[in-house]
Amino acid sequence: MSGFPSRFLVAASTALLLAACHTSARAQEPPEEEKPDFGEYNPNRGFLVARSDRGELSARFFTYIRYLNQKGLDPTYTDTFGQTTTLDRRQDIQFQKVTLNFYGWIMDPKLRYLLYAWTANTSQGQGAQVVIGGNMNYRFNPRLTLGGGIDALPGVRATEGNFPFWLTVDNRLIADEYFRPSYTMGIWARGEVVDRLTYRLMLGNNLSQLGVDAGELDDGLNTVSAGLIWLPTTGEFGTGGGFGDFDTHEDVATRLAAHFTTSDENFQAQPNTDLFENVQIRLSDGNSIFEPNLFGPGIQIEDATYHMFCTDGGIKYRGFSLDGEFYWRWVDNFRGPGVGTLAFDEISDNGFQLQASAMVMPSVLQAYTGYSKVISDNGDPWDLRFGLNWHPWHNHVVRWNYEYLYTHRSPVGGLSLPTQVGGTGEIFYTSFQINF
Repeated sequence: MSGFPSRFLVAASTALLLAACHTSARAQEPPEEEKPDFGEYNPNRGFLVARSDRGELSARFFTYIRYLNQKGLDPTYTDTFGQTTTLDRRQDIQFQKVTLNFYGWIMDPKLRYLLYAWTANTSQGQGAQVVIGGNMNYRFNPRLTLGGGIDALPGVRATEGNFPFWLTVDNRLIADEYFRPSYTMGIWARGEVVDRLTYRLMLGNNLSQLGVDAGELDDGLNTVSAGLIWLPTTGEFGTGGGFGDFDTHEDVATRLAAHFTTSDENFQAQPNTDLFENVQIRLSDGNSIFEPNLFGPGIQIEDATYHMFCTDGGIKYRGFSLDGEFYWRWVDNFRGPGVGTLAFDEISDNGFQLQASAMVMPSVLQAYTGYSKVISDNGDPWDLRFGLNWHPWHNHVVRWNYEYLYTHRSPVGGLSLPTQVGGTGEIFYTSFQINF
């Protein structure tokens, strides 16, 4: 199996490069953006720090302060295997995250880079609390950009690159968090197929490489993720392609998309497998499928293959938005001690999320709601949210978010998230965010 992705990659890369050479002469480049003056500030893109005929450097940052109250959760949780856990219900104030971005081009405006430093301050003292990373890409033409480095696998809408232009602040609805792939190192291609139809394709190391060193990865490039996005009416979907109609579209903006991800996963390549928050393949009761003896004495799944397909659609008009996403996931090809005695040869589940919003005061106050659910043999967890976003400077740079959240047997959670694994009950949090 490990040879197939390599042959696929070579063939795909060759075809894409030939397509690039063929179309570069006839594909019309979009007009070059007006270059800002040295030191000029562009909202959400930071300051231009330096420019010469050999390159350009810009700097920006993202951060937020969060108050979290989980005291409304039930104190204990019993999973589908009868194991009871006592929840550590939190109430705290955190300078939650700091991300410093440095980006631009070097030698050729088509050769671009992104370098960043990222901290998760709720995880002080843990291995992946500080991350230094980045990526590089070369834009041949509108049809093809090739890149490599750390990036999100394009398996769901929220990993298409629209962060932080979400209704919530730095967290997803539980179905999205449960099903999605994450960030890894790899190579990718993206561009236009035809007008208003774009693609994303990535070949990566695993579903999530944060907290995983190279020695813990297997020797096969078996993680492939792809997305196809169609914007049929206006050819765009607002600032960053995110959620909500902060831009107040006067014409109806729509999108339809499909995504698929497959990955051969090993228990060693799971970030901090003893911690719920980083495990990428879970049962709907929150348990990692790689946990020893979970399915019986002497049984441990050490290897499995993850497949996930999702489709989404959205509409924006005059400050109103409605977005829906549906997920289908199946995990099979189990390997490890005792797996031959398992009563099943596949784990399958599905789910959905819905989000709606309205600009109560144009460019100032936004109200939103969201609901998601996971449907599985190991339980049907769900969450319901109501929130407000206040934009005091009438832009995306600064916002104050308030959210009430109810979760029912949440399968996901972690120090960086407002949710806890197994949590049932009320959660309130408020975040003051700067996206400079």
